[in-house]
Amino acid sequence: MIFNFETRSIALQQGRKIYFSSDFHLGVPTAEKSRDRERTIVKWLESIGDDAQTIVLVGDIFDFWFEYGHVVPKGFVRVLGKLAELADRGIELVLFTGNHDMWMFGYLKEEIGATIYRNPVNFEIINSAGLKKSILVGHGDGLGPGDKVYKILKRIFENSFFQWVFRIVHPDIGMWIASQWSKRSRIANIKKGEEVFVSDDNEWLLHYCKEVEKEQHHDYYIFGHRHLVLDLAVSSNSRYINLGEWVTKQTKQAFAVYNGEKIELREFI
Repeated sequence: MIFNFETRSIALQQGRKIYFSSDFHLGVPTAEKSRDRERTIVKWLESIGDDAQTIVLVGDIFDFWFEYGHVVPKGFVRVLGKLAELADRGIELVLFTGNHDMWMFGYLKEEIGATIYRNPVNFEIINSAGLKKSILVGHGDGLGPGDKVYKILKRIFENSFFQWVFRIVHPDIGMWIASQWSKRSRIANIKKGEEVFVSDDNEWLLHYCKEVEKEQHHDYYIFGHRHLVLDLAVSSNSRYINLGEWVTKQTKQAFAVYNGEKIELREFI
């Protein structure tokens, strides 16, 4: 298999850091609980604002997101406002689409200056001392073996014709359909402790990382989607990190930070 990834180079300034988080799923399971979680996310963003050079949000920030020509989903103003403020302060914002919010188009780029990616990207980061690290980042959905039904659905959802069909539906109807879909989602119905790590052999994103590593070395692989906090060896000099989720708090609101030398998983409490 041949892997082709877009490459982004980042010159990390001395004393600055790159932060990664994923799977906020804003909008579920209820508006009230989502808003409480949103306030927590804003506090986290505030806490990292002083030393962040780049903030990378690795997909499923919203449990549903679809941009019409002149309409976007209501809500999420606290997070969007904080992200806009950080962007205005010169912090780079990078957003990956996930399987719940893949219908991001131009709005977030225009309003908060975010760079949007739909596929895994190789970040080549050079610190002020010249140390270089390669980090492959993506949401994680549709990668690795198995899950053939979802992979077919993803191709349909990404198809411009089907997006056009949904766009011509009145937004009130479209958002109602989306809310019914969200109520059936994995994250909206999960009970604490349901997501468990079984073994290296059954961790399909780890399998994907190992396949990539055979062709291209990366020091780190960072993904979301699994709703588990994981830090596993891909090879003797490469690690797979999963960022967990912020909904059930079973992963204790995890995030990762790269300080120019190594990546650490941390908890925001």
